[in-house]
Amino acid sequence: MTINKPSKCGTLESNDIFILLTPSDKGIEIELESAVQKQFGDHIKKVIEEKLKELNISSIKVQAQDKGALDYTIRARVEGAVKRGF
Repeated sequence: MTINKPSKCGTLESNDIFILLTPSDKGIEIELESAVQKQFGDHIKKVIEEKLKELNISSIKVQAQDKGALDYTIRARVEGAVKRGF
């Protein structure tokens, strides 16, 4: 499943993440920008991908700008953006 239109969720405030989703037919593509990318980049991408799979999204482009968000915030922002994209 994929979304029908571009959608976004989140802010660029501290302890949040801004998620921009764009329809795609190339599987799940994740572009991440984060101050803590070296330490947590792989984990953040994994959390995003797991949430997308949980929501049965198999093809999408994700652009994420992280400002220190915790896992539950990342999951909520991904889910919010997906729901706005239908």
